[in-house]
Amino acid sequence: MRYVLAALVTLCAAQGQLHAQSTATSWKMKEVPIQTRWAKEVSPTNVLPDYPRPQMVRGNWVNLNGLWEYKITDKDAPAPSIYEGQILVPFPLESALSGVQRPLKPTQRLWYKRSITKPDTKGDKRVLLHFGAVDWQATVFVNGKEIGQHSGGYQNFSFDITDALKPGSNELVVSVFDPTDEGSNPHGKQVLHPGNIMYTASSGIWQTVWLETVPTVHINNLRITPDIDKGNLRLEVLTSNGDYTIEAIASNGKKVKGNANTELLLPVPNAHLWSPDDPYLYNLSIRLLHKGKVIDTIGSYFGMRKIEVKKDEKSIDRLFLNNKYTYHLGVLDQGFWPEGLYTAPTDEALKFDIIAIRNMGYNTIRKHIKLEPARWYYHADKTGVLVWQDMVTCANGTPEAQAQFEKENKENIAQLYNYPSIVIWVLFNEGWARYDQKRLTEWMKHTDPSRIVNGHTGENYDRGTQAADKWVSSDLTDVHVYPGPGIPPTIAGKALVLGEWGGVRVPTLRHQWNDTEGWGYVQVAPGAFKPKYDSMVKALKVFETQGLSGSIYTEPFDVETEENGMITYDREVIKVAPEDLRKIHRQLLQQALNYAAAPSAFSARVADTANPDLQYTSLLQQFEKGKKEPEFLRELSLMAARLKDSKNATKVSAAYINELSNPFTLKNLNFINRFTQTTKDPGFNIFLKNQGKVDAILGDNSAINKVKGIIFNSEIREYVTGSEANPDWINIEKAVVPKYGAAGEAIFLRAKTIHHLNHKEWQNFVTAATLLIDKYEKDVSEVDLNNYAWFIFENISDTNSLNKALHWSRMSLDIKMTPSTIDTYANILYKLGQKDKAIEWEQKAIELDPGASGFKQTLEKMKKGEKTWN
Repeated sequence: MRYVLAALVTLCAAQGQLHAQSTATSWKMKEVPIQTRWAKEVSPTNVLPDYPRPQMVRGNWVNLNGLWEYKITDKDAPAPSIYEGQILVPFPLESALSGVQRPLKPTQRLWYKRSITKPDTKGDKRVLLHFGAVDWQATVFVNGKEIGQHSGGYQNFSFDITDALKPGSNELVVSVFDPTDEGSNPHGKQVLHPGNIMYTASSGIWQTVWLETVPTVHINNLRITPDIDKGNLRLEVLTSNGDYTIEAIASNGKKVKGNANTELLLPVPNAHLWSPDDPYLYNLSIRLLHKGKVIDTIGSYFGMRKIEVKKDEKSIDRLFLNNKYTYHLGVLDQGFWPEGLYTAPTDEALKFDIIAIRNMGYNTIRKHIKLEPARWYYHADKTGVLVWQDMVTCANGTPEAQAQFEKENKENIAQLYNYPSIVIWVLFNEGWARYDQKRLTEWMKHTDPSRIVNGHTGENYDRGTQAADKWVSSDLTDVHVYPGPGIPPTIAGKALVLGEWGGVRVPTLRHQWNDTEGWGYVQVAPGAFKPKYDSMVKALKVFETQGLSGSIYTEPFDVETEENGMITYDREVIKVAPEDLRKIHRQLLQQALNYAAAPSAFSARVADTANPDLQYTSLLQQFEKGKKEPEFLRELSLMAARLKDSKNATKVSAAYINELSNPFTLKNLNFINRFTQTTKDPGFNIFLKNQGKVDAILGDNSAINKVKGIIFNSEIREYVTGSEANPDWINIEKAVVPKYGAAGEAIFLRAKTIHHLNHKEWQNFVTAATLLIDKYEKDVSEVDLNNYAWFIFENISDTNSLNKALHWSRMSLDIKMTPSTIDTYANILYKLGQKDKAIEWEQKAIELDPGASGFKQTLEKMKKGEKTWN
């Protein structure tokens, strides 16, 4: 019995590997600036082969990870007949490991296709198609028949596809819509334009897809609740038929038998308790019986632990684990990977992160506004860490977004309920789209009374909230302090925690996602980090004696340009030796000394604490004597920029750019972008003459925006700056347009438009803006379209100009519909005399932003027939 789970997992992993798709392919991982050591292990025939659901293990399954066909179409386009290439599932479309590395726009749809073989269904067996997670809205087809839909980027879902299958080969198609940060979908840290604390999106299938053959009536799910005080495990086994019997036996030899879909009590006397110091798990075998015959069998496991808030011997409300005060010393884990984004390249990589965090002496992970695959939580259970699990924040304040947020929260808790490592649910973060905190916190506590609920972490960022409401119904008071540390106020019955602190940037040369644009809350040199961190932990210890029960440091790993990690994004360099970190953490958690990982489980080089900039003079002399190796030039350019030697930064970076054999990689274009400031820099012509190639890597309009900005600064700015400026537009046009073509004309017309706007030369503004939009519509953002339309509405009354404004406002709405753009459209309609239509649109603005008093006032004026403009 002791090895039931391990044996089944091994069996299933082997079977899944055996059935992995092995189509010959030209697939190749795309280039990334840095990558982890596990990326090289990924191939089309070796893609996350491990059994994906460790808490409900069966032996009869087929792994569908591997090469699928893909195509990107318009959002409303029909299913394609021809696909454009291959994608490696389950790596997100935007990731390097997918082999595609393209963004999915909110106006687009992603299609997947592959063939599957019908499994043996003799004996009335059923075939389930499982998806670990698809971001965001998935529609599944088998042999052209729609099987089902699912909305939610983080939840697993399944369909019974038996009746749609035919003998032999079958066609499986999945359609995905994902607006990322421009829709009503919870999306976490994913954005279309990443930077600072927001990161690259992960669209489409991003967790394992698999087939499973099951009996007609089978075990659908489990609900496991440990009760260490009563010495039992509350077990509910869910099936489609309650007339069946359940028999469960744990690895302690204790058994329970009873009806399906009812709560059973499995005795666990004198329980071996689960904790970070002793993460003991019981194996659990469950059988489904009908009239004495075994119909279905699964392998599972459980941990016996208890989490609560109660008073210590000094009557301070604290976090207690297994009836003992336990300080939660944790980190804010984002769960991103350089080559896989949301998806770890291998299961070993997934496990490494947890081991690395524990190896540094932490006992807690706050999983930040992301849900992980089931195997991550399995490794957390096995390794021994306490998990604070965030809900994925609500997208915005619309009713649609709030309904989706609540739907997904319900699924999240059901999906993660059985993992003993999860001890705290986190509802809201820093006021992001916060609403109905009391109701939702209480709902969460009612749904799962076995865990602590953190109703809102970082309440100090929720400006304007009354103090009495800041932690309403929550089990904790929680503030964020950067760099900190800090402590929240004391409220009776609530434990005090520091939900986020730290954020110290320590840049690590040659291990940066973008070595031209790193970011952190504060920055120190490598040699200064260890003493600074030690002093911060000493301050944290003072707060702990005052009642602080937990703290979450930002963060364990660098993520893209956010370089606040203890370890670099590629997991290669740790910025303070782990043995030193464990000693520092001993001040708060004596057990930290015992958390050292085996050498085979953790490997990372300790950062060099020497300051490389001290060598600048010597290195510059080597350059002047003719040293021209590419990496030398690159690092010397960055060093010159850090030391504000702009003259030599320009000179050395030009030498580097001119020697590049292939400038069109993310790493190289980031560098070129950083060191291209004038029309004379070599990067200028790279951006000007290769706009398509640049945009494919840096994002839409990156090249033209860079070029236009430089042209403006170099050729136009001096003539239009200052309140007394009186530009000679004819001569400026003659100087700019022939030299730079369309890019020059576009920025010339925009400069002319903005100049007339700033000087309130309204008819000239309309003329210039009309020329700009008519000729360069694609270069004009929805923000500019909305603003130009609004200025006409406020300042001009002639019908022709207002109709132009209405057209521009409609164009803005078609790009991105927001409460503000809707309000603009409604106001212009109203000024044109279309009162009923204006009222209808203003009501839409209020529906999208119910708290905006200005929209309500405008609506009342419209209904009364009053002017809405000055």
